Amino acid sequence: MKCKEIIEIIERDYPRFCALKWDNVGLLVGRDDREVRCIYVALDATDEVIEDAAEKGADMLITHHPLIFEGMKRVTNQDFIGRRLIRLIRNDISCYAMHTNYDVLGMSVRSGERLALHDPEILEVTEQGEEPKGIGRVADLESELTLSECCRLVKDGFQLESVRVFGDLDGKIRRMAVSPGSGKSMIGAALDKGADVLVTGDIDHHTGIDAAAQGLAVIDAGHYGIEHIFVEDMGGYLRNVLEGVTVRTAPVRHPFHTV
Repeated sequence: MKCKEIIEIIERDYPRFCALKWDNVGLLVGRDDREVRCIYVALDATDEVIEDAAEKGADMLITHHPLIFEGMKRVTNQDFIGRRLIRLIRNDISCYAMHTNYDVLGMSVRSGERLALHDPEILEVTEQGEEPKGIGRVADLESELTLSECCRLVKDGFQLESVRVFGDLDGKIRRMAVSPGSGKSMIGAALDKGADVLVTGDIDHHTGIDAAAQGLAVIDAGHYGIEHIFVEDMGGYLRNVLEGVTVRTAPVRHPFHTV
């Protein structure tokens, strides 16, 4: 199956126009006429991922985060991104990214499901229409929980050993919001939607304590901690929609250690 044929199938369900304007999605490296027999799915195109994809004979690497995000004036072995690009090209691996288009059309839904949110609404609408689309989800809980109990719900839902929390662990939570990835900019949306807690990642000290001061608890499950669900979800999706293509997925490998 040609790389461009696979891209056409993916973009029927996850069109690039649903990505936010600042994003860089689509085929970023390699040939669209490449014959693809094996796809490797990962969150990031790290050195370890590219090495593993090459060892497993992958012809195409599909990631959530774009390997190339900003403009590049040269591709050389003197830069770590350049070295990754060279490694992909030398191994004839086409690299495709689906970032905020997947956030809007997949990640938000899947993260809400992981937290068992019932009848959720969009946290922040990015596209109006008959069926509005957007980032994150927010919903009333079926029964009131403490913030501590919400932490256990998050850890169980995303298979995490720990989370960082801003707020009173004994405080009552009736309405929960989730915004996978870096959620600093979603504090206002969560407050506007009446959420008692926001589950997200990459929350700094001042953002966390300021949110708590406004009555919004924050559970920081980590950027990778939530978004690693992309790998399992896209792996399953590709196996369902593609024939004659082997789909391999990167293992869950958190990018840092807590010691």
